[in-house]
Amino acid sequence: MKSGFVSFIGRPNAGKSTLLNRIVGHRLAIVSDKPQTTRTRIAGVKNYPDGQVVFLDTPGVHKPMHRMNVRMVDLAIESMRNVDLLTLIVDVSVAEGPGDRFLLELVKGVPTPAILALNKVDLIAKARLLPILDRYRQAHAFVEYVPISALDGTNVDVLETLCLRHLPDGEPLYPADYVTDQPERFVVAEMVREQVLQRTRDELPFSTAVTVDSFEEPEGKAGASIYCTIVVERESQKPIVIGRGGAMIKQIGTAARAELERFFGARVYLDLRVKVRSEWRDDERVLDEMGLDRAAQGTGHQSQGTGHKARTRRRGL
Repeated sequence: MKSGFVSFIGRPNAGKSTLLNRIVGHRLAIVSDKPQTTRTRIAGVKNYPDGQVVFLDTPGVHKPMHRMNVRMVDLAIESMRNVDLLTLIVDVSVAEGPGDRFLLELVKGVPTPAILALNKVDLIAKARLLPILDRYRQAHAFVEYVPISALDGTNVDVLETLCLRHLPDGEPLYPADYVTDQPERFVVAEMVREQVLQRTRDELPFSTAVTVDSFEEPEGKAGASIYCTIVVERESQKPIVIGRGGAMIKQIGTAARAELERFFGARVYLDLRVKVRSEWRDDERVLDEMGLDRAAQGTGHQSQGTGHKARTRRRGL
């Protein structure tokens, strides 16, 4: 038997969250075409006949502009040191930039073995792929190289096989029905935030967050009652979320409630409010309240055994 932790690292929008969701078979991480969607480390557990892998989705490595972004990048970098295997995910559909070279230097600076996954191969011609692969071969001794498409599944099964091959021998780290270490309140907040990102599009920058103020889990025939606050930084952003006559926040709530009802397998009452909290991305206390407390989050082997209290119910995933 093989078991261990595999960390997905890469630039924003490299496809890490899409890959995690496809491998695990559940929507653990929200997906958006906007960069910096993933703000924390999300674990997804996959069991195989010959082992168990804990895949870690991490925030995209980028130049931080706020305390929130500093925490995000620190968390991604820290995850490189406490896992058994790295998977560097590169978006081959965009030109290489300074960020890619910075990330490669980080990978070269740690002893953790790494697989190179060239993602989004469905978007480019094969002739363009070979020079990219050659550059990375010359830059670092990756233990494996694999072209994939997290979106359509190309070679994802190959990547899974290679990850398992390079993990140490060991018994499963978590029970067979374990899916993720994220608490349900986190999943709720992320599902609401996903709808905010999707429906406001470019009208609203990344100064948006969601907090769960009250959460009553469904019991028996009773549905869940959830009260959330959508946080923005400026008064001018509040009307964008609310919309004319409350139309936008109603759309957000309707779509989020449908996702939550699928998740819980029960009816959900969802109440959304909008609040302005100026410069919240640089407020350490607010970041802690929103679950972006990096000191409280283990990565890889540091977090082993801490997630059982927050086990996400399998029936709703």
